[in-house]
Amino acid sequence: MIGVEDLWDLSVTALDSIFKGLNAQEKQSNEESLLDTPTNEDVETSTKIAIIRHIVQVKQKEAADRKNAKAKAEQKRKIREIIAEKQDQALQNKSIDELTALLAELD
Repeated sequence: MIGVEDLWDLSVTALDSIFKGLNAQEKQSNEESLLDTPTNEDVETSTKIAIIRHIVQVKQKEAADRKNAKAKAEQKRKIREIIAEKQDQALQNKSIDELTALLAELD
């Protein structure tokens, strides 16, 4: 017995293991029958499967979002470095008179 809140703390691998167990349980109870009436246990198992499936989907989306954010931050860092290099290069290409004028403006 584990609460829904506790499921969020589990890894995707652990959730997959629980899902497999519930899925096997559901398949076993869904065998063909002439008296095909779903029991409360069948409904409960289906609900548990839906909850596990939702949590895994959310966790996978969050992981993908974190990965994309990390890649984006790395790209921004590289662009900032290139901008700084180009600014330095532009400054180095200035003449002595231009550099002296810039220095005088800073004083």
